Amino acid sequence: MKLGEATSAWARRIKRDALTLWFARSHPATPWYAKALGAFVVAYALSPIDLIPDFIPVLGYVDDVILLPGLIWLAVRLLPQEVLTASRLKSEQWLAEHGSKPRSLAGAATIIVIWLVAGIALTIWMSGALAH
Repeated sequence: MKLGEATSAWARRIKRDALTLWFARSHPATPWYAKALGAFVVAYALSPIDLIPDFIPVLGYVDDVILLPGLIWLAVRLLPQEVLTASRLKSEQWLAEHGSKPRSLAGAATIIVIWLVAGIALTIWMSGALAH
């Protein structure tokens, strides 16, 4: 398998597993901690807004290449095997029917809130630092 093919296969698995977590969140056999992490990961993965914008050199792609795949991997590992199997089947069916992942407005709102809180915290910190 060539590097380009391997990268494409890896990206498809990440996309499928993000969608797998979306289906696993409503499965009754999913433990609460897997649901909590899965909900965060899904909201972020399906959000049209990145935590670290891609236009920021190097750091902009860290979330896409390292952070998000790592969180997806961890959340998938927390799922019981029967939940993982059922949810992967549903995600593969979804992708076959729709061709793309759904979008999460809640995920976008979460990212906006994180940026706002960080901006407010930075402003407060800077105003305190300038006062001294």
